[in-house]
Amino acid sequence: MALVHRFYDVWSGEVLVGGHDVRDLTQDSLGDQVAMVLQEPFLFSGSVLENIRYHKTSASREKVVRAAQAVGAHDFIENLPDGYDTELEQRGGNLSLGQRQLISFARALVADAKILVLDEATASIDSYTEMLIQKALITLLEGRTGLVIAHRLATIRGADRIIVLQNGEIVECGNHEQLMARKGLYARLYNMNYASFDDISEGELELDAAVGKAT
Repeated sequence: MALVHRFYDVWSGEVLVGGHDVRDLTQDSLGDQVAMVLQEPFLFSGSVLENIRYHKTSASREKVVRAAQAVGAHDFIENLPDGYDTELEQRGGNLSLGQRQLISFARALVADAKILVLDEATASIDSYTEMLIQKALITLLEGRTGLVIAHRLATIRGADRIIVLQNGEIVECGNHEQLMARKGLYARLYNMNYASFDDISEGELELDAAVGKAT
């Protein structure tokens, strides 16, 4: 069996995917199970349709539309000059950052990977767009394992396990309630950043609590 060639290897311990050590998996089989949404999503010159089904070119137009609807991208796509056939500039320069993120979420949903890596996916966006993305995350993470890297703590508040890093070292680990009760670094950061969120609606709180659930 051909082994995966990685930028960084597992030098101690083990990383298991579906009970299998990643060092024993092929690059293709591992890649099929992982989708990524980055802080600055990469979109290429081509139609919206082609960008969304980038990882699964055989996906039907109907599947692409359903994915866009599920993550809240369908309405703005329909309002583009040619809808799903609208040609995008390199890196999606003719879309806003929030719109590019929603397209990348739709792309991840079409890929149907079981492991989703979100690297600062809600950074550098306004509060309204973040709310849309929080809703999209609920759909995107359902039935999947999510590895979410974030400074915006609302993104990870509902995660099953939160790992707090400081200077490259793990300083705390637990869920939101456990970490808040410890009154450590996580609690200080959360209170500093979200004390003004005390008046958000109950519905918004429920949305945040659902984000990041892993199965």
